[in-house]
Amino acid sequence: MEVLARLMRELEDQLVVCMKCGMCQSVCPVFDQTGREADVTRGKLALLSGLMESIFDDPEGVYARLNKCLLCGSCAANCPSGVDVQEIFLKARAILTGFMGLPPTKRLVLRGMLANPSLFDRLTEWGARFQRIFSRPVNDIIGTSCARVMSPLLQDRHFRPLAPVPFHRQVPSVDRPAGASGRKVAVFTGCLIDKLFPNIAHSTLKVMDHCGVGVFLPENQGCCGIPALSSGDLDTFHKLLDHNLSLFEAGEFDRLVTACATCTATIHEIWPRMAAKRQREAAARLARRTMDINQFLTAEVNYSPPADAPEIPRRVTYHDPCHLKKSLKVFSAPRDLVQATPGCRLAEMAESDWCCGMGGSFNLQHYAISKQIGTKKAAQIMDTRADVLATGCPACMIQISDMLSQAGAAVAVRHPVELVAEALDP
Repeated sequence: MEVLARLMRELEDQLVVCMKCGMCQSVCPVFDQTGREADVTRGKLALLSGLMESIFDDPEGVYARLNKCLLCGSCAANCPSGVDVQEIFLKARAILTGFMGLPPTKRLVLRGMLANPSLFDRLTEWGARFQRIFSRPVNDIIGTSCARVMSPLLQDRHFRPLAPVPFHRQVPSVDRPAGASGRKVAVFTGCLIDKLFPNIAHSTLKVMDHCGVGVFLPENQGCCGIPALSSGDLDTFHKLLDHNLSLFEAGEFDRLVTACATCTATIHEIWPRMAAKRQREAAARLARRTMDINQFLTAEVNYSPPADAPEIPRRVTYHDPCHLKKSLKVFSAPRDLVQATPGCRLAEMAESDWCCGMGGSFNLQHYAISKQIGTKKAAQIMDTRADVLATGCPACMIQISDMLSQAGAAVAVRHPVELVAEALDP
């Protein structure tokens, strides 16, 4: 109750900054599809201004409206008053969850599985073994599958299957000293890269080796905690934060690098803000050293391909992940990496920074809206006639893979660091 009371006081102080100007309407992907005031930031903030009364009158209704948000940060990035909408919504969800409790399904997933990294790893490994019974390949170029029979959860999705062997089984840990660059980084893998896209992690290690950068990769990493925090589950978030801080505090390195835009933004922006009092100093210390891999390679080690790198002709378009551009202001670095890769020609798409519609659990709870947003993104990608869609966020890769696959497109979906790694000697 002490934590919730503090969050309520902070929330009240932050809400008064909003001028109700409505600028958020023009940039909100959800409002763009529904046209409903209740779905735009201004409407939600108006609801929150009476949160104390609303909690007792209709807590389920308030919670449902707050969760109809992608947490993409588009409103905050374009707010003339500088309202930190994402932080406000995260605190409001935590307050509501503290009052109502977690629904049974979320309690099972978040506190029963996600909060226990070793158990979560084992369960997903079992899922990978049996997934072919329930799914079949549908697009070989993108690498998507679909359900063999209609499923209420999967619906008509085209999804990226779990990797047969997760990255943490292939490379449990690394502690490699700095090479020619004199630099050493810690690598935070992230759940989606570990379990769906292990090639991104392998590419990260390969590129770091090429650049003469040492690597500290601790064993048994946990989730960054954003799924729990987005559901208002502060207990699981703080448990995961304790787990990860203990792992990385034990290592010596110059920077913490991730290839996941969401993980980077969470560690850099959200960990120090939402940490428990006992965690704040360590979280802030790690946040100051955290960088996106694209930014690190271009700004800190000045990556360049080897002179004899193979040239693979490809037309590449790039999608800006919301958490990378809007939260971290990283825009040019991934494009510089693509253009530095031999054979890659960059073809900009229209509205490259418009949200793809994923939004984590938003995609599960509001798939119809998520699909409408994603279908628009897929059309813009196909208009470029690109061979490859590159983006720096695994969650965006999942959503865009789904949309392109359903459209029957022959466009590979890759991370920029994968393209970079392909240009290096095997």
